[in-house]
Amino acid sequence: MSLTNLNNRRKVRLSDLRNRIQIYGDIPYKNELGEKSRRFGRIKEIWASVVTQTGRLQRQQAETMLTHTTHKVVVRYSAGRDITKDMQLHFNGRVMEIIYIDNLHERNETIEIFCRELMD
Repeated sequence: MSLTNLNNRRKVRLSDLRNRIQIYGDIPYKNELGEKSRRFGRIKEIWASVVTQTGRLQRQQAETMLTHTTHKVVVRYSAGRDITKDMQLHFNGRVMEIIYIDNLHERNETIEIFCRELMD
């Protein structure tokens, strides 16, 4: 991609971020003994664009199916700059494991989060 194309790249519009996602991760709290501890829970909810990238269904033994679906989630830099790989994204009852986070072109405008959907 040329520098001209990078500079003319359109910014994310509000209408592109039409999906509400929840960010889950470790939250500090004090346990019953007053000690500092951590538990996994909801950190915040933000607007995003969730796009399915690939999907695969694989037949397993005993007539079970294994799915492998990956997604790209785009958020504003200001809303997602504190998201890390040890967190999870929740969207419409689905849970997504974060694989890779990219500050697109290091411009601090948007963050692309590549995820894998976790199945129960």
